[in-house]
Order: sequence, then C-alpha cells, then structure tokens
Amino acid sequence: MLSQRAERCASGDIVGIMSTPLEGLRILDLTTVQMGPWCTRIAADLGADVIKVEAPEGDSSRYSSSARHRGMGGGFHHNARGKRSIVLDLKQKAARDAIFRLAAKVDALATNIRPAAMKRLGLDYAAVRTANPSIVYLSMVGYGSGGRYAGRPAYDDLIQAASGVTTLLHRSTGEQRFIPMAAIDRIVGGAAANALLAGLLARARKGVGQHIEVPMFETMAQFVLAEHMQGSTFDPPLGPPGYARTLSRSRKPYATKDGHLAVLCYNDGQWRRFFEAVGKGEMLRSDPRFADIAARTAHIDQLYDMVAAEVKERTTAEWLKLLHEIDIPHMVPHTLETLLEDPHLKDSGFFVFADHPSEGRIRTMREPSTWSETEPPTGTFAPRLGQHTREILAEAGYGEGEIDAMIRDKVAITDGAKQG
Repeated sequence: MLSQRAERCASGDIVGIMSTPLEGLRILDLTTVQMGPWCTRIAADLGADVIKVEAPEGDSSRYSSSARHRGMGGGFHHNARGKRSIVLDLKQKAARDAIFRLAAKVDALATNIRPAAMKRLGLDYAAVRTANPSIVYLSMVGYGSGGRYAGRPAYDDLIQAASGVTTLLHRSTGEQRFIPMAAIDRIVGGAAANALLAGLLARARKGVGQHIEVPMFETMAQFVLAEHMQGSTFDPPLGPPGYARTLSRSRKPYATKDGHLAVLCYNDGQWRRFFEAVGKGEMLRSDPRFADIAARTAHIDQLYDMVAAEVKERTTAEWLKLLHEIDIPHMVPHTLETLLEDPHLKDSGFFVFADHPSEGRIRTMREPSTWSETEPPTGTFAPRLGQHTREILAEAGYGEGEIDAMIRDKVAITDGAKQG
C-alpha cells in the first residue's frame, strides 16, 4: 500500500505524502452529498486511503456549484480531495459482488445511505461482515434506530428544525431561519469521523470489528442542549432551558462610526477594563446588575446595548487600537471575499494553490491542525468520476479481462467512459 501511494504521489495524484497520521488505513466510502463525504474527507485529509464508490451518475455534489468541467464543481473539490473514485452500478449483482471483494481488504466502510436501502442491496452490516469480520462499519443516519423516527429521510435543514436551531434563531433574531451553511452536515460529519476513528482504535486494541451508528438528530440534540438545557438539567427544573447570553437579540457585531466590529468581554477583568477605558468604571462597580457573571448573564441585553452605544462613538480603527491596548477580544467581521484574503490565513499557509491534472489551477485549504511528526498530506485533489476504477478493481483481485468485461457491461465505469 505504501509503495502504491508513493507512486501516486510521484505521479502528481497526491502531493507530499510520506508518513501521515492515518497512513495504511483503507476506508470504503459509500457516502453522498455533504455529511458522509465530510466525515470521510477528514480521514482522507489525515492520510487514509479513501475509496469513494459512486453511482454511474456520480455524487450529486459534483454538480451543485460552479465548475470548469461537468462533475467537478467547486464544493466537490473540498469534500472529495484525497479520495479515489470507483464507479459501480450497485443495481447489478456483479457490482455488489465487487463491494464484498473490496470490503475484504479495507479497515472500515462508511455510508450515509439509508439502512433499508443498504439492506435491499444486500450491503448491510450483517452481510458485509461475512466478507470481513473485523470491519468497522459506520452508518450515518438521520434518526437513531431505537426511536420512532428511524428510517425517515433527513437533510441539514430538517435537522436544524428538529433540534431547535431555527427556533433559537427566532428567539435571538425574531425570525425562524436556517443557518446559511450546511452546518449540521459538518457538525455530525465531524462527530461521525470521531466515532469512526474510535472504532478503528478499538479494533486495533481488541481485534474486533463492529457496527457504529451515528444519528444526525440525537447528535444535534446533544450539541444544542449541552448549552441550552440550563436549569432543565435538574430534576425538578431550577429554571427554563435557554442560555441567555447566546440568545440575546443584542448579541451581534456592533456598529462603529464607519463599519462593524465584533467585541466580546466575558470575564470580570475584561468588563472592568472595557468600562474603565470608556469612563464608566464606577458604574460597573456600583451596579448590582453587573457585579458578576451570573448577574451580567441575567441582564445581558442591557449590558450589550450599553456596549453597542459606546462602540458607535468611535471609528473601527480607533476601536482596534484601544481594544488591542487593553487586551479585549475583538475581530472585524469578514465577508466571504475578504476571508479569502485574511493575512493570518496567508501567514499560516492555510490556502493551497495547485494545478489539478484536469481542472487547472485551484485554491483549496490545508488540514487546519499541525503535527510535529506525522504531518497530514497537503495538495491532494478531488478525483474525476471513475478516475480510479481500474486500479481499485485490480487491487480487489480482478484480472484485466474481468475489468474489461465489467466496463463493457456497465457494471463499472471508468473516467474515460463516464456518463453525462
């Protein structure tokens, strides 16, 4: 495996792979759209060999954003980088047989296809483990199998609603809204990546595989309520749910004389320094509403409104100088355009420009963490649809003639014969 990956590095398919955190791990990726691909992309970013299995039409996320060539949209470049693509028509038995042959040679299988569909295909955990008893089989689902919602379709927007996110936004902004990004897919995808890697660690320590189910709804219910359960943590409740500070309608970037600025005083020292700097230190000391964090939280709207009134009195540049001097956390809000030019991100080498073999020059983002010994790979590319079909089938033990027959019968499709 190492020599093959080294060859891919030398050919430009993957750049910079030497010894990486997940070197040698192989993951069979039967995921689509956002949540599942985000999970497996984390593993690919850390050096795992992720084999992305796609239907003949390809993952729909290939087509949902701007592209130089059909099927290679901008968003897909970020969710699929570092993976290899094999196209199999799982409606055909020969393609499903190929999944079993691949599963026998991998460490894990990840899927966000609904369990009922996987069972109809004969690719559920009970079936796949016959090919590889030690496989870690990760199912990402909308709702846990133990509840009445099990089996329902789920997407990011639906889980935002189900987990209370939209009503939290209503409480803080006055309008039911969705977060303007696929935040839930990525939050749950990150949780699924943690579960997958924990399962692989358990396998390494105990020598056993297992089925792991990560549900979107339960994961997000925990994510939301860990912050907002508040007094309802106790039985009987000591107060209603909802964390007042983050629900405050005044919690937003403040208007300055010429722009906007995010300012966050949190602890006693920060509040004291801020109000002393604006000449109101005595009020903070004498007003019981602001005496400590509990009192400030209970009166957070009034407190934030006072800050807003002060921030309006100076320009952004004046505030930046003052807040830096008195060590108050602050940040100028970025637009999507200015975020791409952020000087800190430039300093840290966060953006990587590279020449994709078929898509020309692209901008991508490195794995944000840094490692002293086993640095994750950088400069990896998203695959073309079916780009690696032949090599992956060969690794599964298929001969050249068998692969030719599979392609002829459209059981498998290569990059050169892709549809659309």
